[in-house]
Formats: sequence, structure tokens, C-alpha cells
Amino acid sequence: MAQEQAAESFAGGGGRGEAPYPGPVTVMAHDQQYADLVSGVNERYVGRPETVQVVTTPGQVAPVVRQAAREGKRLTVKAGGHCLEDFVFSPDVQVVLDISNMNQVYFDAHRRAFVVEAGAELLDVYEQLYRTWGVTVPGGICATVGVGGHVPGGGWGLLCRQLGLISDYIHAVEVVLVDSDRSVRTVVATREKDDPHHDLWWAHTGGGGGNFGVVTRYWFRTPGATGKDPRRLLPRPPATVHLQAAGWSWDTLTEADFTRLVKNYAGFFAAHSDPDDPYTALASFLVLNQRSNGQVAMVTQVDATVPDARSLLDTYLAQVTEGVGARYSAATTRMGEFGPMPHLAEPRTLRWLEATRYMALSNPNLTDPTLRQDYKSAYMNTQFPDDQVAALYKHLTRPDIQNPGNSITLSSYGGRVNAVAPDATAFAHRSSAFKLMWMCQWNDPADDEKNITWNRECYEEVYAKTGGVPVSDGITDGCYVNYPDIDLNDPAHNRSGVPWYTLYYKDNYPRLQRVKRRYDPRNFFRHAQSIRLP
Repeated sequence: MAQEQAAESFAGGGGRGEAPYPGPVTVMAHDQQYADLVSGVNERYVGRPETVQVVTTPGQVAPVVRQAAREGKRLTVKAGGHCLEDFVFSPDVQVVLDISNMNQVYFDAHRRAFVVEAGAELLDVYEQLYRTWGVTVPGGICATVGVGGHVPGGGWGLLCRQLGLISDYIHAVEVVLVDSDRSVRTVVATREKDDPHHDLWWAHTGGGGGNFGVVTRYWFRTPGATGKDPRRLLPRPPATVHLQAAGWSWDTLTEADFTRLVKNYAGFFAAHSDPDDPYTALASFLVLNQRSNGQVAMVTQVDATVPDARSLLDTYLAQVTEGVGARYSAATTRMGEFGPMPHLAEPRTLRWLEATRYMALSNPNLTDPTLRQDYKSAYMNTQFPDDQVAALYKHLTRPDIQNPGNSITLSSYGGRVNAVAPDATAFAHRSSAFKLMWMCQWNDPADDEKNITWNRECYEEVYAKTGGVPVSDGITDGCYVNYPDIDLNDPAHNRSGVPWYTLYYKDNYPRLQRVKRRYDPRNFFRHAQSIRLP
């Protein structure tokens, strides 16, 4: 009880109090701003809730949840707005709790940890942590992803091979909960093994968003860090990085070249996925754009401060391009989530924050809010089988699809991500070498069916031998919960017999269900792929 009471009154140890901030503010359908508050980054999903409740401080969350629980209203939470399915804006939602103004970052001297409110967006977090204390957390690339949903899914980024996942740095999490009698309480759950709410902390280290309660803030600290100096309680990013972007023209890329390039990339990270490998200083993603885009592209970042950093980059580029007849040049077209990067054809040495800002702001989602989107994912533990690469090539070169916004991105994993046991946190994919993201982006609703169909057909043929999805079989290793895919629930598309929750959580799912039963016994917080009560 003491922790719950403290959570209600805690002012942040240098953070802000509650009094100067108005709210919650109720926004209804007749208000002009309503339309902009009931959609996120994916324009396929637009909600019609009775109200949007806009909050500014953590203390304003519990009253909103309490009223919705008392009235039996279906409530969901919006932070950065990057949920890729309709989990926030499904038709039955009556109250949307918008926490995007709840975005403060500060140091809590009492807990010796950095507080990040759940509405904060990634680039703001990086800038505030680094400008003030010279530290960071290894999260994602896109500037406007909200911390609230990104962190509990694991959170991939360009520093993950070197530092691990952002969820590995959670020291504590504050959550607003609804009990079986509809009463509402606020709990702080910590990493400490003797914490009575330790399981709730564990569930937020990879157990996905929207499952247990409303996260209001996280405390971040490096596991095992000692002392009181904030500058020593989270990792320092590299002072400088080498950044390079290469593009291969589809006009010169034969099927043999494509196959060799993809297999070289996969083989490299399969061979260098050990936590102590020297190449943990290097991260790279290979964007296999649909042929109408004009190019396939690869972006690579290396910590420029490690010994022989430039040699690591040069060796990597030589191994990935070995035997590929087509030569790479500047990346001049959009690359999945990123815009063209023509001036990085040759590696450039940039300050870390400079490079991070550049990557974070080079994103079509930031410049085109009308995008409609569809996503799928997979983890790979080892080299691609021949049939999977052949299926990738077949669908990326189909003449019936002409959409430059369709792509499949291979992102390096492994390294320090794999240093953590699969059951030590809720994030279970601790043996993977890289992951894949299928991404379709388009503007016209009339193009929905053809793009969604292309995504399904490509994905299901790549994993045809395992029922259309990447089951954990030593080669593939399931799916990434932060790229949710409702098709995994559908036996017409998932013919593997392996349920969606096993693809996301593997053997950790039963424990997540036990946490769900204890902390959300009414299943108040739910969506189409939320943790089910046991």
C-alpha cells in the first residue's frame, strides 16, 4: 500500500507537480480538434469515441480511468499514435485517453533513475537525456513514436546490438490499474526482486502495450548501476558514428545478385549475433523496396569511437557485397520508413545526436499524415533458406504491383539483445540475428485491397512451409509485437496451428496471463491481441 500511495503523490524529485496544469480536458465530436485526436499514424483506422480525454500530468490519469470503469465505458490509450492496427481506435471504444501532452523527462534522485512520462516521444527523450546528462536509452529510430507503447514491446533501435533493448533498462514503471470491484489504484512496480509488484514490472519488459493498465511513467536505470551521479546511471551513446547509405538500382540487380545480397546480409548477422562479438558496434538495415521504387538500399551505422571502427565498416560492406555483380551507389529513393540519403554514399562521421536527429526526422510518416499502412514481421535466427529468398524476389518484382511505398526491411538484431535470458524479461526473442518488417504505405483508400493482398501473399509464401507464419523452428523465431498483425489471429492466414500469442511471446505467455489475472481481472484493458485471462 505504501508504494501505491507514494505513486499517487510523487512529484518527481525534480520533476513537476500537478497544480499548474489544466485537465483532464474533454474533447467531443462537435469540437474542432476532435478529428485530429481520433486517428494515429495509420489512416486506415479512425475512431468515433464519445470523448477524448486529454491529460497533461500522471495524476490526471486515474480520475479518467475511474470514471470510465464506474460507467462501464470501453477505454483505450493514445500516446504517439503509432499503433499499426485498430487497437486504439476500434469501433467499440467509447473513451480515448490521450496522454501525448504527458511528456516530461527528469531525474528522480530518490530512485536514482530517470523518469520518462509515457506520452514522451523518442527524439525528445534522446535530446533531453543527452543534452542534460550525456546519456541515452537504446530505443527506436522514428522521432514521434510514443514511449508508452514502444517500451513494453521491447523497442528496437540502432544501438540495440551494442546496448540491448530499451526495455532492458526499465527500473520501475507506474501503472494505473482497475481491480475486480472497478476500483482504481496506481502502482509503482520495480525491478527489485522483493517488490510485491515485481511481476508487473516484468510484464512491461516485453509484454506489449495496452494489456494491464495505463502506464503513466517509466524509471530508467542501467541494471546493476550504483552511485548517485545521473551521468553514470544510463549508458553513454557513442560520441560520433560513421553513417553510410548505399543503393542498388533494380535495373542492374539480377535475381542472382538479389539472392547473393540478401544471403550475404543474413549470413553476416547470423555469424555475428553473439553478445561479445566486435561487430556489436555496428548496426544495419537492408530495405528491399518493391521494384517500382527503383532501388534496394542499405543504411549502416558504426560506433566511430571503438578500435578500428572504419575497418569494421569497410569489412562489413565488402562481405555484404561479395559476389554481387551490381554496384552500389547513392541511395536516392525513399527506403521504407526513411527518405533518400544521397549524400551518404560514402561514409560520413557525424556526432551521435546529429546522426540520431537525421535518422529520426527522415521519415515519410512525419511529412505525410494521410498514409494508409499495413505491416507484418518476423525474427530470423540464422541464414535464409533458398525458398524464402526466392519468394521475396518473386513478390518484390511482380509487375501487377506498382507501389514505391511497399518494402521489406531486414534489421540487425543480436549482440547485447541476446545477452539476456529469454525468461528474465517478457521479451523472449533472445536468439535472433535480425528481424524483418513488411511495410506497405499508400494514400488512396481505393488501393487498400491490392496492397493488403500483396502483403499477405508475399508473407504467406515466404513462410509457406510453416503455415504462412514464421514459427519458432530454429530458423525463424516468431513475430514482433510492436508491429502488430491481426492476420495472425485468422486461421485463413495463419495455418501453422501456432497461436498469435506464441508467435509474439513464446514460452513467456502463461506468465503474462497470470500477471493479467492479478492486475486486470476484469479484462478492462483489452484489444484484439491483448493478453487473455487464463
